[in-house]
Amino acid sequence: MESTPESFPAPLASYGAERRQRRRTPLKDRLAPPDAEAVYRHVLQVLRDGGVDFLVGGAYAFTRYTGIERSTKDFDVFVRYVDRHRALDVLYEAGFETELTFPHWLGKAFWGEDFCDVIFSSGNGVAAVDDGWFDHAPEADILGVRSRICPAEEMLWSKAFVMERERYDGADVIHLIRCGAGTLDWDRVLARFGDRWRVLLVNLVLFGFVYPGERTRVPRRVMDELLSRLAGELESDSPDRKLCQGTVISRQQYLIDVTDWGYRDGRLPPTGAMSAEEIAAWTEAIGKIK
Repeated sequence: MESTPESFPAPLASYGAERRQRRRTPLKDRLAPPDAEAVYRHVLQVLRDGGVDFLVGGAYAFTRYTGIERSTKDFDVFVRYVDRHRALDVLYEAGFETELTFPHWLGKAFWGEDFCDVIFSSGNGVAAVDDGWFDHAPEADILGVRSRICPAEEMLWSKAFVMERERYDGADVIHLIRCGAGTLDWDRVLARFGDRWRVLLVNLVLFGFVYPGERTRVPRRVMDELLSRLAGELESDSPDRKLCQGTVISRQQYLIDVTDWGYRDGRLPPTGAMSAEEIAAWTEAIGKIK
């Protein structure tokens, strides 16, 4: 199928709550049907023609790094935070129905039953898309269109914080390490995790458990650095005794800590980047979307 607007089904006239709920139903076990691939290809061409910098992520990028193919119900493109409105406007002008689903990290563009996620941060506010994503993005052929894909380092970083009951991306992180340990820019990985380095250490320790015969593929200097930081903290607690950062890795499972037990939410400044209003909207959507 040629990726021209005339070959697509008619776009939706509206996008109400009923359709939103129905769109959470997974497609059959396949990467994408041909009509969906045409829509995804059109997304790439529309953004390119509109002069919007973008990266392809999700299953398409993950497959390039690991060789693991999986079914997907949508298509992920990543744009800088400052380009979020422009990206959605360009897609709207091309005939897509669009919405700024969560103003702190996610928009969506729909054509018929198919849709694209326009991502500019992460649900926990940690992994904002900045110039660094683009500076280190490799190129790949995505659905016949030469495009840049999300760097492996940023995929590892953002996925490491997804530890929900209904979704845990730890296996993705482990597979990214297994397939790319020798080529990852480990200094950049350390910099991305920053003060949240314990989340990286947890995943590296788990990697050695999953692949005991390959644990030395993680550079010794990286493990030494992280273990040195850990040793330096073992003798004292943080002075911020009423901080809970569990909400950074799960928006639901640590709600009792911040609602009933008196802990400060780690997603709020100064440790986090989300506002109380953004947290409330993201919490209210539990079980409804994403």
